[in-house]
Amino acid sequence: MYVLGIETSCDETATAIYHAEKGLISHTLYSQIETHSAYGGVVPELASRDHIRKLVPLIKQTIQDGKLTPHDINGIAYTAGPGLMGALLVGAATARSLAWTWGIPVIGVHHMEGHLLAPMLEDNPPQFPFVALLISGGHSLLIAVTGIGAYQLLGESLDDAAGEAFDKTAKMLGLPYPGGPKLAKLAEQGQERFKFPRPMTDRPGLDFSFSGLKTYTLNTINSTEQTPQDKADVAYAFQKAMAETLTIKCRRALEQTGLNTLVIAGGVSANQEIRRHLLDMAQAQGTRIYFPRPEFCTDNGAMIAYAGCQRLRAGQTQNLEIFARPRWPMAELTVTSH
Repeated sequence: MYVLGIETSCDETATAIYHAEKGLISHTLYSQIETHSAYGGVVPELASRDHIRKLVPLIKQTIQDGKLTPHDINGIAYTAGPGLMGALLVGAATARSLAWTWGIPVIGVHHMEGHLLAPMLEDNPPQFPFVALLISGGHSLLIAVTGIGAYQLLGESLDDAAGEAFDKTAKMLGLPYPGGPKLAKLAEQGQERFKFPRPMTDRPGLDFSFSGLKTYTLNTINSTEQTPQDKADVAYAFQKAMAETLTIKCRRALEQTGLNTLVIAGGVSANQEIRRHLLDMAQAQGTRIYFPRPEFCTDNGAMIAYAGCQRLRAGQTQNLEIFARPRWPMAELTVTSH
């Protein structure tokens, strides 16, 4: 079963083809970073226009790269939410139109389920059950996973998501968009000079809150002369606080659930300092830990094709009405397997 995956939830236009037995066949991605960098963030209308311009050529390229024809495609999966409504509609309308034209089933995929299942694309994938930490620009979630669609929310961000906090802090430091990776690069030049708080680690629970850390960072920046070294030291302290906070929460989640496998996914999971802290924790506790490869940490079509393939194989399909939800709780997803 060849499944075409389409991802257009924000500012990445991505497509992929996944086969149920052969695995990932091909994938392509077009990044809009250059378009949005002039504005310091994603402009929804511009994102939608770029998706319209790039999506169909990318689909053609992905099919060609896989040495396939449209007649070989057995199903289509697309990101139905959450995300920017205009961007989601481009992918939804394209997917539904192709499915109708080709006479094949189509299914809308939850964006965060795609991220959650991205490590399944690796040669040595995790086995259910496990604890998952999903950290991206819009989400910070801890979830107990017992199967595809069987998700128990353990904790979430009460304000800023981890990626959002990275980007806002980078902006405070005068770094260009996208700020998260540039902050991580700047932190490599920093020194152990400031001690930042580890939010909500001094009380029970698995929820996150990063707005206070962001405010503390701003006050620290304003208390310095803002030399290049000052900024590097602030970046170092912020990143370390974020990494240790996430690690503490993951350790608690594993203890609370009694599980011994941890999956990390989402754009922020590419951060090497966060990975190092989590790997050290996992090694100390004898926990199995899994990350997607860096190219599948950020938004991509492969994760959507994989997630869609699993649901289509379980017999799930949707009618040809255009379905897109900018807000979509994972708790509403149906279980397909255990």
